[in-house]
Amino acid sequence: MSAGNRGDAAVAAPEPAQDTSEVFRGTADGETRLTDARSSQGTAPASVPAFVFGEELADLADHDARIVVLTADLARANRAVDFAARHPDRFVNLGIAEKNMITVAAGMGASGHVAYAATFASFCALLGAEQIRTDCAYPGVPVRVVGHHSGMSMGFYGTSHHSLEDLGMMRTIADLTVVCVSDANHLRGVLRASVDHPGAMYIRLGRGRDPEVYDTVPDIEFGRAIRLRDGADVAIIATGSEVYPSLRAAELLASRGIQARVVDMHTIKPLDVDAVLAAADECGTIVTVEEANRTGGLGSAVAEVLADRGRAVPLTRHGVPDEHVLIGPPAALYAHYQLDATGIEATVLATLERALA
Repeated sequence: MSAGNRGDAAVAAPEPAQDTSEVFRGTADGETRLTDARSSQGTAPASVPAFVFGEELADLADHDARIVVLTADLARANRAVDFAARHPDRFVNLGIAEKNMITVAAGMGASGHVAYAATFASFCALLGAEQIRTDCAYPGVPVRVVGHHSGMSMGFYGTSHHSLEDLGMMRTIADLTVVCVSDANHLRGVLRASVDHPGAMYIRLGRGRDPEVYDTVPDIEFGRAIRLRDGADVAIIATGSEVYPSLRAAELLASRGIQARVVDMHTIKPLDVDAVLAAADECGTIVTVEEANRTGGLGSAVAEVLADRGRAVPLTRHGVPDEHVLIGPPAALYAHYQLDATGIEATVLATLERALA
């Protein structure tokens, strides 16, 4: 698929001078000196779960000529190169022009294609919000804007690269489906289900090092949550990168005799109202967990359901406070904001204590 006057070969294989993916991965300079030697060596693609993005879409495209993939100079960071290698005539690298990428994807979607446009979440959701709303959601074209390295997973790259507001922003856009991915198998399921889904979508991915939640590819129905663990003492409703630590937190709680239900609310919009009401009626206490600003995201969506349906149950919206987060390694940030297993366990215990007070 050519862009402008450039030939297919140029599109499929961007000029090295414009390809910053190896720099991002930390593998461009053999002399790089980091505290952890493994960081300077980069990470083998096969060991990075989220990197199935290009591979899965290439498999789907083998049997569906409508599928096209676009990216904004991050083909290696999101492994769109795996798609480009097999379907170079259906791959477009727009360069560092994220808004333009989304508009081009909308044009392709309006021309009979199913377009997947991928870049950092901070650049597509925050920078490209107008294009997502006006060019994709309003006309209802089949564009799947894929925001990877979401939340605070970019760590040291700082506030400009953190994407903590995207869930709150995206769920306010009419006719836009909003989905969060928890691991590699889940990503495969989401991509498969997305091909024939009507209208535009925002698909939110983690940092590509997500621990396994699903040991097989799940059947995904957008708007229907997946209950991963039964329990009646408290319900943990989590999404995306926080599903795995929520499951681990439930194990810690079980050692205390507390049985926590864990629900993967992968679709933020449309929300599974029945799953929320079941959690309220059967568990009596709810904790939502998200790697996002807790204003406007999953927690707010759950609170709206409870208020609208008259369920007065204890609720804690656990996520990032309404602030610009610190700069540091992702693991340290998750621990600092209590978004790791022990932090979620502590939040649940505090919620239950308040409920009994």
